[in-house]
Amino acid sequence: MATVHDVAKLFLSLSTKNEDAISNLKLQKLVYYAQGFHLALFEGQPLFDEKIEAWTHGPVAPDLYHEYKKFGKGPIENIEFDPAGKLSDDQIELIQEVYEIFGQFSAWKLRDLTHEEMPWLLHESDASEISIAEMHEYFKTRVH
Repeated sequence: MATVHDVAKLFLSLSTKNEDAISNLKLQKLVYYAQGFHLALFEGQPLFDEKIEAWTHGPVAPDLYHEYKKFGKGPIENIEFDPAGKLSDDQIELIQEVYEIFGQFSAWKLRDLTHEEMPWLLHESDASEISIAEMHEYFKTRVH
């Protein structure tokens, strides 16, 4: 199974190709959307096992946050990443589609979008984990 770090590295490599800087805040939201849509499209199967929590500024994968917090609010440095052997073709295609749709938005726009969605709203008061089941139920309503 892929890790949240594999998914993040693919997003970062896609941003490098498009000369689009991604901050930690934006990366967190892209990873959240990738997990949610993967759950919806692949019968509740997670894209990665790492947990996502409802933090003040939206959904966050704590493991990923700590890896990139050294960049602060600034862009994460450009990286090259070959997903072969780490992500399936279906996973790569899904991540690319999430990037095409959500990558165009600023980190703060993505933050605001997640603040309107039930998975975050259910946990905002206690900053607890957003369960796979909750994400699956919500994101099923977003795909047709």
